[in-house]
Amino acid sequence: MPLITESSYRPPLWLPGGHAQTIFPALFRKIVPVTCLRERLELDDGDFLDLEWSGRNRPKLAILSHGLEGHLHGGYIQGMAAALVKIGYDVLAWNFRGCGDEPNRLLSFYHSGATHDLAAVIDHAEKSHPAKSIDLIGFSLGGNMTLKYLGECGTGLPGKIRRSVAFSVPCDLADSSDKLSSFANRLYMDRFLRSLRKKLQVKNQAHPGKLNLDGLEMIRSFQQFDDRFTAPLHGFKDANDYWTRSSCRQFIPAISIPTLLVNAANDPFLGTKCYPREEAENSESFYFEIPKTGGHVGFPETGGYWSERRAVEFLST
Repeated sequence: MPLITESSYRPPLWLPGGHAQTIFPALFRKIVPVTCLRERLELDDGDFLDLEWSGRNRPKLAILSHGLEGHLHGGYIQGMAAALVKIGYDVLAWNFRGCGDEPNRLLSFYHSGATHDLAAVIDHAEKSHPAKSIDLIGFSLGGNMTLKYLGECGTGLPGKIRRSVAFSVPCDLADSSDKLSSFANRLYMDRFLRSLRKKLQVKNQAHPGKLNLDGLEMIRSFQQFDDRFTAPLHGFKDANDYWTRSSCRQFIPAISIPTLLVNAANDPFLGTKCYPREEAENSESFYFEIPKTGGHVGFPETGGYWSERRAVEFLST
């Protein structure tokens, strides 16, 4: 029932196509951060997560999770934070392990299925913030993590979790990896791998002798990178095992709270398996909206960003 094929999103006439709608916001959007209260959350395994709050006294709280090689000061995170603060929310944005100004302590870092870190953030928020309700918002990799967390918990979610919204989610990680490996997406792949290589070089200095970086510059795909680094560093057999166990699509049927997923039909990062239409048609709580355009974590419109209006609309219903 909750499959939404007629979307209200309309792109600016001067910004057509999925690539333009993806690249323009990533390169040119500037926004003053609204999360300024910093905190470091120490984890049981000896690592840490860096958090930032917009405030800590309002009755509603939203927790925002960024995408691959993103961070809490990204334009789409702070733009969403500003939209939510405007309607009475406090906002908590967080950096995945290794995505802040300081490298994380352990040899491992973050990955698409690391819901234990999201759970730690939520648990901390419940204990330290007076909000009566908490909403979750995730983008791309952070959206996959959010939907996976909701499905894993099912009806056993923490009591304050009320609603959730996710944008541009690679619901099938293998399918998304294949799509990003195409020639048309070489620009994105090179950018991601360049950033990931730098992080591995920093880790190699902090943990000498623990990593073999021979041939690192020759890695050209997520298949190669995840096979060699992501999977073994995080307890997976190989890239396919990592993708299979971490993809959120298999967890969507167990989601028990009102949840909206928005994936644009022209998203250059997403293959056909990243569009869970059947799951929405068979769910009473999972809503899936497919705008014809929007790109990846884009959705620019004249005067602002439709993704923020849409999230506010859904959370306020």
